Amino acid sequence: MRAGLGSVCRVYRGRFPPLTQRGAWGGLVAQMKYILVTGGVISGIGKGIIASSIGTILKSCGLHVTAIKIDPYINIDAGTFSPYEHGEVFVLDDGGEVDLDLGNYERFLDIRLTRDNNITTGKIYQSVINKERKGDYLGKTVQVVPHITDAIQEWVVRQARIPVDSDGVEPEVCVIELGGTVGDIESMPFIEAFRQFQFKAKRENFCNIHVSLVPQPSTTGEQKTKPTQNSVRELRGLGLSPDLIVCRCTTPMEKSVKEKISMFCHVEPEQVICVHDVCSLYRVPLLLEAEGVVGYFKERLNLHYEAKPRKLLNKWIEMADRYDRTLEICSIALVGKYTKLSDSYASVIKALEHSALAINQKLEVKYIDSADLELGRQQEDPVKYHEAWQNLCSANGVLVPGGFGIRGTEGKILAIAWARRQKKPFLGVCLGMQLAVVEFARNELNWADANSTEFDPNTNYPVVIDMPEHNSGDMGGTMRLGKRKTLLKGQHSVLRKLYKDREYVEERHRHRYEVNPAMKSKFEEWGFQFVGQDVEGERMEIIELDDHPYFVGVQYHPEFTSRPMKPSPPYFGLMLAAAGKLQRYLERGCRLSPRDTYSDQSGGSSPDSEIVDLKLPSVPPQE
Repeated sequence: MRAGLGSVCRVYRGRFPPLTQRGAWGGLVAQMKYILVTGGVISGIGKGIIASSIGTILKSCGLHVTAIKIDPYINIDAGTFSPYEHGEVFVLDDGGEVDLDLGNYERFLDIRLTRDNNITTGKIYQSVINKERKGDYLGKTVQVVPHITDAIQEWVVRQARIPVDSDGVEPEVCVIELGGTVGDIESMPFIEAFRQFQFKAKRENFCNIHVSLVPQPSTTGEQKTKPTQNSVRELRGLGLSPDLIVCRCTTPMEKSVKEKISMFCHVEPEQVICVHDVCSLYRVPLLLEAEGVVGYFKERLNLHYEAKPRKLLNKWIEMADRYDRTLEICSIALVGKYTKLSDSYASVIKALEHSALAINQKLEVKYIDSADLELGRQQEDPVKYHEAWQNLCSANGVLVPGGFGIRGTEGKILAIAWARRQKKPFLGVCLGMQLAVVEFARNELNWADANSTEFDPNTNYPVVIDMPEHNSGDMGGTMRLGKRKTLLKGQHSVLRKLYKDREYVEERHRHRYEVNPAMKSKFEEWGFQFVGQDVEGERMEIIELDDHPYFVGVQYHPEFTSRPMKPSPPYFGLMLAAAGKLQRYLERGCRLSPRDTYSDQSGGSSPDSEIVDLKLPSVPPQE
């Protein structure tokens, strides 16, 4: 043991921080365990869900788990991406604009990450260049090896120790997902960094999981192993040997296929894990647990925990079973401009699913391109125009999410006007809230050219204006970002009741424009209430409409803090109203009746809140 610690300390005297350290009483702090998840054959294979599910299983065993996502692109962060590039931009408490996979980590593990949990090539090179400019390398030639690879390793070791749970305890396991595909030129420095890292961390502290595709051509129905063989061969050629090979396939893997991959990839058959397509993502942790990964990690990484996962995994079992049993459908029309790619609204969809599951409803999302609702489309493409309006009119509720740019805004305004007049449950998020203000100004206050200065700088009625301190001209990281406090006003506010009558909430923001505070009084005279404001009382955060079953707009993005067992209150309210259960829920003091199967006992997206199953009282609430 002393020899091993001495070798680690000798490394530290060079460039690498210690992997172990002494506690206040002189004892050794437990070594961090690192699980690297790589991918092969194709991108988008599900590495993020696999990484999240592994973390969920380990957390259910009583361990504290953190997660890091590595994106090899040169961008500093995901803030300037079009949603069609990498899906939605997920926002963290500290204002970090990161990859959507960090949303999966937070939802699955119920943790709070920071911007440094998302590593990009741009961040690494920026940090190295800044050091070079300050003379930290003492005039040496700065190279990919060792300077870039050392920077990657130091970042991982430093960030893995940052507490992410509400109890503030330092993590014991760090799950690291390397984005892209093995063999990509962009990921080469990261592969090399982890090739070195596996020896510095020692074998008992480092494990590599390789996720690969096993295609099954429809012509023969045979599961093909050659892509996985080639992917593992390439990974080994770069210096990493997978401990587990997770095979993504359409149907459960045949025993002969598993044995073939085992033989040609030099692993035991037990180290080949099949993750086939399942009816819901809630099944993935259960599938991995059934494949024996709990016992494998316990032995491979010398982890100390109970042999069987704790009650947290039991809740996932109940949740997955409930998802499969639910038959009653509730439809929500999602009116946006990025509807061709569902990942563009990943957190929005998840927040709706969490809420639907909580009230025993099966969610049906009707994606509507807002441009198809505009009158001009009636002449250009009448089929799309009528289909869009048919989907909108047949939905049980309407959701207008956030977005940027003028395209499709008039269609969103038409959808909001329809929901308001027809008394359809409506939720507007960020831009959706701002356009609800524009719509009301035009159609009720008779301000015909009312608009946001984002779309019409010369409007006579600028009901939505820019925030000068967040409009520097640069695009990345200049918005009002991250967790902010919103004061809840009005004892009769629906959203305040859904938040369990709190005086304030803290939710995540991402916007550069705000409702014009100078025009607030004009709206409130007509029953358009601003029931939430920032702590300074200047910025409008929440709107509600009198004499409407559910017409709510929020400036923040509540979907980012929604969890499978802790649905976000604004989305929960929309789903309740769409299912015709909101009034009964409010009359019961914001508690669901036993026939609705779930009851929110402590108030929405608070870190200490949760959903309790009234039909299954034998499972106690999570502590």
